[in-house]
Order: sequence, then C-alpha cells, then structure tokens
Amino acid sequence: MASDIDVARAAKKLPIAEIAAKLGIAPGDVIPYGHDKAKISAHHLASLRPKKDGKLILVTAINPTPAGKGKTTTSIGLSDAMARIGKNALLCLREPSLGPCFGMKGGATGGGRAQIVPMEDINLHFTGDFHAITSAHNLLAAMVDNHLHWGAETGLEPTRVTWRRVMDMNDRNLRNVVTGLGGSGNGTPMESGFDITVASEIMAILCLAKDTHDMQDRLDRIVVGHKRGGVEVTAKDIKATGAMMALLRDAALPNLVQTLENNPVLVHGGPFANIAHGCNSVIATKSALKMADYVVTEAGFGADLGAEKFLNIKCRQAGLVPSAAALVATVRALKMHGGMSLKDSGSVSYGSLEAGLANLGRHIENLQQFGLPVVVALNRFTTDTSGELAAVESYCKAAGVPVSICTHWAEGSHGAEDLARKVVHSIETVPANFQPLYRDELPLFEKMQTVARKIYRADRVEAPPNVRAALARMEEAGYGKLPVCMAKTQYSFSADPKLLGAPEGHVVNLRDVRLAAGAGFVVGICGDIMTMPGLPRQPAAEGIYLNSDGEIEGLY
Repeated sequence: MASDIDVARAAKKLPIAEIAAKLGIAPGDVIPYGHDKAKISAHHLASLRPKKDGKLILVTAINPTPAGKGKTTTSIGLSDAMARIGKNALLCLREPSLGPCFGMKGGATGGGRAQIVPMEDINLHFTGDFHAITSAHNLLAAMVDNHLHWGAETGLEPTRVTWRRVMDMNDRNLRNVVTGLGGSGNGTPMESGFDITVASEIMAILCLAKDTHDMQDRLDRIVVGHKRGGVEVTAKDIKATGAMMALLRDAALPNLVQTLENNPVLVHGGPFANIAHGCNSVIATKSALKMADYVVTEAGFGADLGAEKFLNIKCRQAGLVPSAAALVATVRALKMHGGMSLKDSGSVSYGSLEAGLANLGRHIENLQQFGLPVVVALNRFTTDTSGELAAVESYCKAAGVPVSICTHWAEGSHGAEDLARKVVHSIETVPANFQPLYRDELPLFEKMQTVARKIYRADRVEAPPNVRAALARMEEAGYGKLPVCMAKTQYSFSADPKLLGAPEGHVVNLRDVRLAAGAGFVVGICGDIMTMPGLPRQPAAEGIYLNSDGEIEGLY
C-alpha cells in the first residue's frame, strides 16, 4: 500500500462548502482557508444552542508503546463507519503539534485509508491556531516583563513571577533560562523557561471555554505571579487580556475539514494528555453535538491520562455526558506490555500476549468506574495471527465487554463497520451512568491520591513539604474545588516509563504543582515528566524535505 502521505495526496476532496452543507452550515457561515479547510462562524455556532444534543462517544486506548495502537486512525475509521451504516455522525479531533511532527511521534491525522485531509496542512500550520495561542501567551509574558521594567505598580515581585513562555517545538535547551541580562535597559533579570505550546494555560483555556465571553473571563483569571504577602497578580491586573483576545478571535472558531471518505470533521485545540488535559475544544464538541446524532471524539494517550482528564475535567466543566467508550488496542502493543521487545513484537508469543492483556483489563475497569459501557477496538496488524486475535476476543468475552477486530487502516469505513454497529448497540442497550471519579469538595491532594489509587493502582502519592504547602496555599486562596490534571509519563500506569503492563502498589512522586486558575484545574507534575520535550537522537525532522515538485516528503 502507498504511504500515508501519498494516500492523502491522492484523496478526492470535496470543496469545503459542500462538506459544510452536510452539517447544515450556510455558505455565509463558512470562513474558508483555501479550498479544503474552513472555520465555522460565531453566528452559526450561536444558532445551534437551542438544538437537542446527540450521543457522545469517547475513543481512548491502552498505554502507548513503540509498536503503535492507532487511536486517531480508529476514531476516523469509526466515524466513517457510522456514516456507512446510515448514522448522522461527526468526528471531533485535536490539532497536531509541530513538536511531535518533527520529533518522534509524527502527525495526528490518522493513517492508511482512515485519514483526515489536507494532511500536510493539518500537521503543519493549518489555520494558524497554534501560532495565535503561542503569540497570546508570549504577549502576556512580554507585558509582565514590561510591567516590571516600568516599576510594577501592582506590586508584582520579579522573584515571584510564575508565567513562563511557550513555543510549539521540542527544545530542551529552553526548559530553564535567565532573561533580562545585559543591563537595566534590557529588562529585569529573572529565572524563567519555556513550555511547549500544547502545555500553555491559554491552550487549555481555548479548549475548555464555552464561548468567547467565558474565554475572556478565564484569561482575566490567569495568575502571572505574586506580590508581597502572597497576593496574586493576574493577567487582568496587567491589562493584557483585551489584546490577547484580539489574537485569539479567529482561533476560537472550530476548524472544518474532511475524511478521505468526504465526511465532516471538526479539528480544534491540541493539548497533550501527558502534560495537559489532552482533549479537543469544548466549543467544537458541544457544537458537534448539536449538528449530529453521534459525535466521536478522542482523548490523548492511554485511558489513564486522556480519558481520565476528559471525564474528570472536560466533562465536569462543560456538563458533557458521554454515552460510551471505544478502547483501542493492538496485539503487538499488548505483547510489549507483556515483556516482549519491539523487535520481536511481530512474532507469536501467547505468554507475552496473556501477560500484556492485564493492561487492557485495567483500562476496561477504569472506564467502567466512570459508569461507561466499553467496546474494545482491536486494531489488526498484518502480523497478527488468528490465534492471537482469538485470545484477545476470549479475554474480552470473559471481562463482559464486546470486542471488534478492525481493519480500517487498509479498508477504510468497511473495516470498522462491525465496531460502529457494536458501539451503537452498546449505547442503545447499556445505559451509561456517568459520574466523575471524585467530588469537587475533596482536598486537592486527596483528589490526586484518588486518581493515583483508583486509576494508576498506586499505593500512594508522595510529595515533599514545599509541594504540600503549595497545595495548601491554593486551597486557602479558594482553588480547593478545582479538578486536578496529573502530568506523568504516558507509557505506564506508574510514573516510571519502563514499568509496563499493569503494575500495582507503586508510589507516585509528585515533584511540583502549578495553578492554572484560568483553565480551572491544578497540575500535578509527577516523576521525570517535562512540560518542554526534547528531540530524540534521530528526530523525524531529519527525513522531512521538499521534492523536486515542491511537495512535502517524509511527513507522517
């Protein structure tokens, strides 16, 4: 089969106005970015509010491995298959970050016959949303520095500034920096650093805001630092939020593209699930629920990260009630969780597969804790044997959950038709009883302990006195009812990326906490996780180039 980029380049795309028409969007409410992508006008979004909501389907996965799992590909295949069986369905995805595209993970537009297009545009600059978020974030940083330079009338202390900078690229050298060197004319010397744009609080605000009014209120609440006595200084105090909103005006509107099968897709927002909340925007999701009977959306990485945050943060804040979850797994990845190496994962080993199935079982149990019916989507690889597939089917049957063997990568919607029928059947026959994992009133540290014990199966969370004191100060300042956003490795239920499978009784080391007052959650940073990734020894960027026809090669 041709490469993903060749398949995408050969796609027979419809004009974006025709895709919009499928959703009942009038031509005047389509804001085109070329011929094959567009934003949806605020006027159309406002007109949707009185309409009835459709059913919300979450696609999540087991813990990722280098063998791959295909969560985004499965989301696309499922959405196309829903349309194939006659359902009015709409897919909501996140925008890819440039960091992984040029690093090691690659893009986020699916693969094979289950892709969204235009693939190159979506994976690179798209409609400029990430640039707008980066600019708004760094504008606030510049205004904080300028505020200090001219005397800090708010009383903000240079040593207590907490607002860092961001860029949408993996660059470990920028994790910790000193700014303002070179004399008083160049600013106030301060320790600072960079996070990747997807970890920006402004990214989280864009993704969690219900509308632009809510977005403005959330930007106002961003805490940039403290003055004497620990009193907070906010973005509103710095008088930055009006200009930030001007930069974010167009970025706040969802983006419309299409699948290879010409079905509509909303792609909006892109936080990582290992260092942020990992879900597409509330604006896109809630709008989709008004335009379709079934909405398929995915949350980043495994269900211990993206799904937990989707259910405990996004659904809590937005009042969303999911109807079912599709849990993606592959035989190859399960064998790696059972101790097999990547090099050997294409060969048969029932012992490794049986051991690795514990990871799948843990994710099933975790999703069921939230009251959701679960369907396992087994993404089939050509190396999978009938015996291995049967072993996974037998395990799922014993666990009481339906399983579908999916071949959408090779066959498009036809290869996910069985999955679509089983998801619809689950929604119609197994009523969801959704509820978050913890109460708002629970103390912040106890919320983190709850996630660690119930989702990660840890024995406890350990935190040094300064971190516990920081949490206490947040509670004293009125932030105790916020949900928590745990930042940890995506590869394991623990904070140790090498501890695969389904470990129990481990300790989660909480080394730092950050308040995201505007986003509306408290971040707990666990283990060695970094909010600014680095590039691998051989980054994907080394293989990306323009061919003699000016076309991009090597992007995947």
